[in-house]
Amino acid sequence: MNGKSVKISKGNHGWGGPLTVKPDDKKKYVISVTGGGIDPVAQKIADITGAPVVDAFADPVPKEETFVAVINCGGTARSGVYPKMGIPTINTVAITPAGPLAKYIKEDIFVSGVTAANIEATDQNDETETKTAEANSKVEDSASADQAKVQDTVTTSVDNSSEGVLLKIIDKVGKVAGEFVNTFYQAGRDTIDTLIKNVLPFMAFVATLVGIINYSGIGKILANILSPLAGNIVGLVVLSIICALPFLSPILGPAGVIAAVVGTLIGQQIATGVVPMYLALPALFAIDAQAGCDFIPVGLTLGEAEPETITSGTPAILFSRLITAPLAVLIAFGFSFMLR
Repeated sequence: MNGKSVKISKGNHGWGGPLTVKPDDKKKYVISVTGGGIDPVAQKIADITGAPVVDAFADPVPKEETFVAVINCGGTARSGVYPKMGIPTINTVAITPAGPLAKYIKEDIFVSGVTAANIEATDQNDETETKTAEANSKVEDSASADQAKVQDTVTTSVDNSSEGVLLKIIDKVGKVAGEFVNTFYQAGRDTIDTLIKNVLPFMAFVATLVGIINYSGIGKILANILSPLAGNIVGLVVLSIICALPFLSPILGPAGVIAAVVGTLIGQQIATGVVPMYLALPALFAIDAQAGCDFIPVGLTLGEAEPETITSGTPAILFSRLITAPLAVLIAFGFSFMLR
């Protein structure tokens, strides 16, 4: 496939890139994992490169045949999964690396905040970069082999000495202790990283949202709209069905913005006594009926599912939410009897 290369730069407040990508005989598809059909960014990349573009929800393709993925993830799931699989990732939402997959989100494989205006044709090829990467890989492999040889030499010398047995025992104890300490140390680093990059910004967002709701009067207006739904179990069941509609749930899923806003509003109503306390748990399941619906094709891909399975599995899961979402609300309502 003699496709043309395309240069993709970050948009306003975006991060990463620029990326220069080009399809070939093996990796020939542009996939749009946005939950709303073919995204304009994916379409423009396809138009310039001459590669076919597919909606990963309706017509998934194997990751081995994908040369670029276009997503609209405001969180951390899709933003990290495709870079982890080695697929150049174009995010139309302006985000920076965060979450447990942040280590895979690198500037040379990820770019965010992209619009159609940030895409341009280029005649540049990636042969030089590929050769450089291969050379670096060979250097690293050579260094690793040399280090392994040195380690083997040291180990052999220790084993051949008169004190080899004692030193070997000490060495094993030291390694076990070192692995134990390093595991908890890394866990602590990951916890702090997640706290700083995810938890604290979300707390700031919720605090700001609560302040706006309290002092702008928006809360009272939206409360009058939501009260018929959030104030009784029947309304919560209806709300869960609305959030689980197959044509809405993939769009409501990214970043959980809808759930965060509606959850804050319902929380305010529960705090003021307008909504009963025992409806808190059912309300949680009602507003999260769409959770993960934008991630279905990616999750199935990670599970090594065949394209035919993904094609059938995506709508099956979306439609199943229309059944499981109301059931979850009713089950939560049954378990909330102690709060009455």
